Amino acid sequence: MNSNTQRFILWAIFGFSLIFLWDAWLKYTGQPSMFGPQPQQTQQAKAGTPPAAPGVGLAQPAVATAANAATPGAAPDAAAAPAFKSEVLTLANDVLKLSVNTRGGVIERAELLKHKADGTNAGNLVLLSNEAGRPYVAESGLLLTGSEVPNHLTGFTVVPGTPAGVLSLTAEQGGLRLTRTYTLEPGSYSIKQRFTVENLRAEAVQPAVYGQLRRHGEKVSAGINDYFIHTFTGPALYTEADKFQKVPFEDIAKGKAKHSKDGNNGWVAMIQHYFVSAWVPPAGLARVYQTDLDPNGLGYRVRYIANFAQPIAPAGKAEQEAVLLIGPQDQQMLKKVAPGLDLVVDYSWLTVIAKPMYYLLMWLHSVLGNWGWAIIFLTIIIKAIFYLPMASAYKSMAKMKQVTPRMMALREKYGDDKMKLNQAMMELYKTEKINPLGGCLPILITIPVFLALYWVLLGSVEMRHAPWLLWVKDLSTPDPWYILPIVLAVTMWAQFKLNPTPPDPMQARILMIMQAVFAVMFLFFPSGLVLYYIVNNVLSIAQQWWIYRQLEKQGYKMR
Repeated sequence: MNSNTQRFILWAIFGFSLIFLWDAWLKYTGQPSMFGPQPQQTQQAKAGTPPAAPGVGLAQPAVATAANAATPGAAPDAAAAPAFKSEVLTLANDVLKLSVNTRGGVIERAELLKHKADGTNAGNLVLLSNEAGRPYVAESGLLLTGSEVPNHLTGFTVVPGTPAGVLSLTAEQGGLRLTRTYTLEPGSYSIKQRFTVENLRAEAVQPAVYGQLRRHGEKVSAGINDYFIHTFTGPALYTEADKFQKVPFEDIAKGKAKHSKDGNNGWVAMIQHYFVSAWVPPAGLARVYQTDLDPNGLGYRVRYIANFAQPIAPAGKAEQEAVLLIGPQDQQMLKKVAPGLDLVVDYSWLTVIAKPMYYLLMWLHSVLGNWGWAIIFLTIIIKAIFYLPMASAYKSMAKMKQVTPRMMALREKYGDDKMKLNQAMMELYKTEKINPLGGCLPILITIPVFLALYWVLLGSVEMRHAPWLLWVKDLSTPDPWYILPIVLAVTMWAQFKLNPTPPDPMQARILMIMQAVFAVMFLFFPSGLVLYYIVNNVLSIAQQWWIYRQLEKQGYKMR
């Protein structure tokens, strides 16, 4: 690698670092991102009321017909709606407390009893909330072409005599009686819902059931982390054909959302850092998937619509079930709820590497009982696996350091004659049996591994509010005393001094500036990530020192 190429790479890295740092500062000060504005609630209102989304390309056209009925969420005719006084009911177990409104049976509040809102233990996390201007609710109901049938705007009454952990609501409209039964078992974040439909008409009907999640378009703030570390917030869905798909809010606002439109399996969800809500309809039942803006300007929606398997005869009855999950992104739990639901913890192209790391981290925690120590030992194990390629890299760097004075002499000798300088450099490498890329290639092999570990630590809800020791009370937030970032900066400086000094003074200055930039950025990184980098750097320094010592015994002068 000649000096021009090295200078270009260093300048490129330095330039991108400054760009991302400036973008983070813009977001921190409330200004638009350099990479496009975030959709806000005001943008939704300006977007106007979208038309009802049609059913698309289904093998069963009945579902498409149902989807063309009244759009769920459209405001009802105020003159036709009877007076109804809603009531908010509570359904809870030991991990989840729900508030269910008898107006439509909407789950308008969900409190996670095992997860605090912040590290102060001031209160539990409220994931779903019908807060004015910032709604996040779960809705469901029936659709039938040309008829007003019970939906999430209909007034329901409570069915008496239900056991603990069960809530039943019933409503009659348009010749159909819908009884919606919620069941919440102890220790579960999954609400089982059974839709029982009785046909009071004189003719057979085939209604459809829909389940939708409606959420505001703002990202939930987790403090200053959001300005430097960005995670996805928005709708997602999964099908067997197209697998996991994320749908950005801005794509929905622009009418450019791309995702699967139908299938016989899968689910829809709203995801944010650490937490998820998801509708999981029964497997094998044809359904359509839709994303859009709420017609009344009250957030973004993602939903499924699924017909009953057969028409319901007059005086007949039919049932359809679904699961509504509201809880943390616990991968072990999510896998049991539905296939692919654990993919909401998205590692993207690093999944094949990140998944084994996650399970190893879980096992280490089960043995050690502390997430901080689990991170340390996981880093040690990974470092041990890559000992040999890293040793090769450090040996190459050590030899480069040995010939640095001769390289500087060649630079002074040939001055601006780049051709003769490069020829002389190549001859030096050949004579000393040095591969100029030998210090880079082994390190490049390890980059995907450590990137995967980065995302594992960033995406694991288990890290949230998890203490390590002494002053580190939460591994998912920055060090409140900045002790870990300072230690990391010291290890970065020590590692820089161990490496050979670039022969080009400009390259050396760029590297020094990059060290300072990264040191500042790590002030805002979660403590768990900083701890990982510290351990990795300390082990790298120890490995370099050991290799340099062995080379000195072989006659190399390393000091």
